[in-house]
Amino acid sequence: AWILWLCCFKMKMVPVPEKAYGSFFEGDCYIILYNKKTSNGFITDLHYWIGKDSSQDEQGAAAFYVTQIDDTLGGNPVQHREVEGHESETFKSYFKSGIIYKKGGVASGFKHVETNMYNIRRLLHVKGKKHVSATEVELSWDSFNKGDVFLLDLGKVLIQWNGPDCNVAEKSRGLALARSIRDDERGGRAQIGIIDNEKDSPDLMQIMKTILGERRGALGPAMPDEKPTVNLSLPIASSSVYEKDNNLVVQEIATRPLTQDLLQHEDCHILDQGGFKIYVWRGKDSSKEEKKAAFSRAVSFIQAKGYSATTNVEVVNDGAESAMFKQLFKRWTEKEETQGLGKVYTTGKIAKVEQVKFDVSQLHARPELAAEQRMADDASGKVEVWRIEDLHMQPVDPRTYGQFYGGDCYLVLYTYLISGRTHYIIYMWQGRHASVDEITACAFNAVELDKKYGNEPVQVRVTMGREPQHFLAIFKGSLIIYEGGTSRAQNNEPEPVVHLFQVRGTDEMNTKTIEVPARASSLNSNDVFLLTTNQVCYLWCGKGCSGDEREMAKIVANIISKRDKQTVLEGQEPVEFWAALGGKAPYASDKRFQESTVRYQPRLFECSNQTGRFIMTEVVGFCQDDLDEDDVMLLDTWEEIFLWIGKTSNTYEKNEAVSSAKDYLKTHPAGRDLATPIIMVKQGYEPLTFTGWFSAWDPYKWSRNASSRMERTLPAYKPHPNSNVNSSSNYQNNNAPSVVSAVTNGNGAYPREVLINKTVDELPEAVDPAKKEYYLSDADFHDIFGKSKDEFYQMPRWKQQNEKKQHGLF
Repeated sequence: AWILWLCCFKMKMVPVPEKAYGSFFEGDCYIILYNKKTSNGFITDLHYWIGKDSSQDEQGAAAFYVTQIDDTLGGNPVQHREVEGHESETFKSYFKSGIIYKKGGVASGFKHVETNMYNIRRLLHVKGKKHVSATEVELSWDSFNKGDVFLLDLGKVLIQWNGPDCNVAEKSRGLALARSIRDDERGGRAQIGIIDNEKDSPDLMQIMKTILGERRGALGPAMPDEKPTVNLSLPIASSSVYEKDNNLVVQEIATRPLTQDLLQHEDCHILDQGGFKIYVWRGKDSSKEEKKAAFSRAVSFIQAKGYSATTNVEVVNDGAESAMFKQLFKRWTEKEETQGLGKVYTTGKIAKVEQVKFDVSQLHARPELAAEQRMADDASGKVEVWRIEDLHMQPVDPRTYGQFYGGDCYLVLYTYLISGRTHYIIYMWQGRHASVDEITACAFNAVELDKKYGNEPVQVRVTMGREPQHFLAIFKGSLIIYEGGTSRAQNNEPEPVVHLFQVRGTDEMNTKTIEVPARASSLNSNDVFLLTTNQVCYLWCGKGCSGDEREMAKIVANIISKRDKQTVLEGQEPVEFWAALGGKAPYASDKRFQESTVRYQPRLFECSNQTGRFIMTEVVGFCQDDLDEDDVMLLDTWEEIFLWIGKTSNTYEKNEAVSSAKDYLKTHPAGRDLATPIIMVKQGYEPLTFTGWFSAWDPYKWSRNASSRMERTLPAYKPHPNSNVNSSSNYQNNNAPSVVSAVTNGNGAYPREVLINKTVDELPEAVDPAKKEYYLSDADFHDIFGKSKDEFYQMPRWKQQNEKKQHGLF
């Protein structure tokens, strides 16, 4: 949950409307309070952001308010100083669709964001690969270059111009930003046009020429990405900071490797990470004046060292240190801990939001809910659900609200009150296996529903498996997602006998149940699973799950099955349990997956070698989508180092991957064991020990057919579904070559007896266990399935799974 304030020209804090989150005026300063719930309570981060054109008075006011908020919260927040264009990766991770820098400030007319805001004419320069930022630049062709994405924002129309040298990831991030502007700032009532090749988009180019004039001269070269990097080989020094005769005295007391006993409770210390980042540690027994002067002393230290004014500053408190701070030390021990890293520790408790003196009740009716996740309200409003059937809205039986099928699309209307005024949210939930026509019809019906309520609703596109927190909360713990199938009455598809569901969540506000492949390898020791058969519903409790998780799973079990319930503890499974899953198989069973997230937060980095040094960029709050095919990624889980090699990553980084990982261990400030295992993982062949660190890992992401891969390639022009333009051709290409055929031809065919009803250990080494049928000859494939491979892979994935089970190839 997070709250954002603007420090305006009157030196007061003004709440920023939620629709404006991610947009920052360059002439202002902002404060962001972010709470994250963990298994041990909450972690609170407090950022103050400095616009490049903000005044010294505004910067001073922002620092003052940060100190006040910190005092109100008992001194527990980790404080961050952020400078425009040089924000920390943590800060950027809050804004998934990107950050927009706007010219001017409060004095230039900013009041509040209106849903219908069309009187706009601006050009945004989009930069970044993992975390996007967009800067408002001069409305001129001179602002363009060959290597970046630019957005021409005309209010009702957004034109995305892709430079000829920019890659797919940059185009994709640019489109996400354009959609964010359309959905958040314009309430979904704007169209997006995409220029990927100027010759193929004459109409859009004509609009651009009308606004910008004729382009004269060639485009400039691509601008290098000035992305923040983490260089662990930088020197780290700890200094004691104090004042003497009105002068700042900095006394260096140690260099790496640092030990925890250097931090004295009665002092304040500065940790200098080679000018890349400055940490200020405030001892619990230090004076009040010293604590208040933390930021000012850090700035003075930066000036004295001759570092850039944009250097990041993080202030941490004695007993409430951040994970990043702790990792700078060779060993860190908590009060309840005796073994250092490797044993569970508990973080300090933080003040609850309702103890804050300033009033947040206008933003959230339940402050404790706001502390868990950014929410529109407390999820106590009215819910109505429709399924898209024959391209029209069909009401869903309220008794089944919360149950979504991957073969369908749904519209959810949420109605709630704030300060006596009615508000609406329209969620457009798109099943993974829904047809293009259904997805288009879902968008069209959303527009009609929007009109019915006076064009007031906020429209939110929800992709299956990526449901936002508020969406979970409105279904009160009963959100259940079936992988395939449909909830339609005339469904004639055979229902699978066995279903396996993964239940994650500790209360009715954060619980989601997802159907996963019904096989033993889907299990994970840190969660609760429900296995339903014709005779019984097993409630399987992994050794790492909590009591709250088990209680929520019991509630879900009564929804999905009317059969007898049987609780099964991990390690005590009956024979019938394994039989229903097709036999035992390895699964993510090491409990360290859960415990390590407490004692050591896994970290993911994008890797590169420059000038002989190992350089990496951290991806904060990572998920599977952050694994881009043209990257080499390093996943540090403390006990192992994983190197994930994308299929299209460059040869140099592939060749240097292992030596880079060794450099990472060698230069780590905590003095890591150089014998730590380094595991190289290739895209599409990730082991359980790797995927277990990612939430809701999709094992088929890398093996989908070519038509689904085409969705990642941006079309020349893709209008918003609200328009009447027929855009179905943008979604698929039936003539695309089959990835599956390529895999089979590349590896050769195997006799059917080598593949059918074989365990992982019994398969040939070159065979992917999740794709056994790929390795059949064309003749055997047609004989077994009664259809060609192309016909088979045109079917929804859940149908493919059912047929594979029937023929012993699952």
